[in-house]
Amino acid sequence: MKEKPTLLLNETAVKDLLTMKDYIEIVDKVYKGLDDGTIINPPKLTLDLGETGGYPFYNGFVNAMPAYIGWQDMGGLKWVGGFTGERKEANLPFITGLIILIDPHLGTFLSAMDGTHITNVRTGAQTATALKYLVDKPSITVGMYGAGVQARMNIEAITEVFDISKLTIWNHRRITAESFAEDMKDIVKGDIHVTEDAEKASKADVIVTATTAQEPIVKAEWITPGTIVFPLGSFQEIEDDLILKADNIVVDHEQQALHRGALKKLNKESQLDESDITTTLGKLANNKAELDNLDNEITICIPIGMGSVDIAVATEAYNRAVEQGYDTTFDFKA
Repeated sequence: MKEKPTLLLNETAVKDLLTMKDYIEIVDKVYKGLDDGTIINPPKLTLDLGETGGYPFYNGFVNAMPAYIGWQDMGGLKWVGGFTGERKEANLPFITGLIILIDPHLGTFLSAMDGTHITNVRTGAQTATALKYLVDKPSITVGMYGAGVQARMNIEAITEVFDISKLTIWNHRRITAESFAEDMKDIVKGDIHVTEDAEKASKADVIVTATTAQEPIVKAEWITPGTIVFPLGSFQEIEDDLILKADNIVVDHEQQALHRGALKKLNKESQLDESDITTTLGKLANNKAELDNLDNEITICIPIGMGSVDIAVATEAYNRAVEQGYDTTFDFKA
């Protein structure tokens, strides 16, 4: 077997190699592969660097997210974290990430590449892909909580699949929400509104929370049947009562979703477990499950984020870089 080149790919290269449409197509394949057993995706392992207030006091965490992708025959690891504290003071983005690819035949490392951009874009692509399985109309209204990079990527991804007839934005800083709204004018066909009333943003077909909030923003009493809620933050952006009253809970990875994000607290308190999960996105993608009457039900969808999505995206970026003659190579043996 011919040894493949080992490439260094920075954020600019990754951005140039893939489009949002590529991400959505890859996410769909990953969901199918995870369900049919051709993808190996262990739950993420978290190194707590003060995220929960303990030692060491750096207000951050790093996740190790390994995976093997069958259709690409590639293994890899994403090492990604979120930091406030000193990183925030240095005016650096919350997320920082690196992806390493490995040849599963020879065990040689094939690439080290930026993982921050991939993390942000694939988060949006996961929402858009999930909505393909949950919504059967061409136009939707969206309530967005948050106005950062991941909020932007979610809206960009959703508009690849649906028309947004109305977008309502809530953010803890109005000036940031207004800037975000201005940026979205070029891609959202419908009306865009900024509100300081968090309840107003909940009156939509689809609600997305993409914040770093550690206390619930969205109240259970606000949410009516027919609403699909995506709590994407690492902490808890929606009330527990909303989860408990939901008719459907849909996740990408059952064990992972139960131990991080919106479901973590209820699972830890033994109020919710795997039996409470309605289905997975993989089963929906492979037509092994079907959700009816969503117009009359409340649905919580949690694509918490899997290493397999990151590795699949990174592998496609690597393969295209090789095809296009990228020459940022290095040799571990030198």
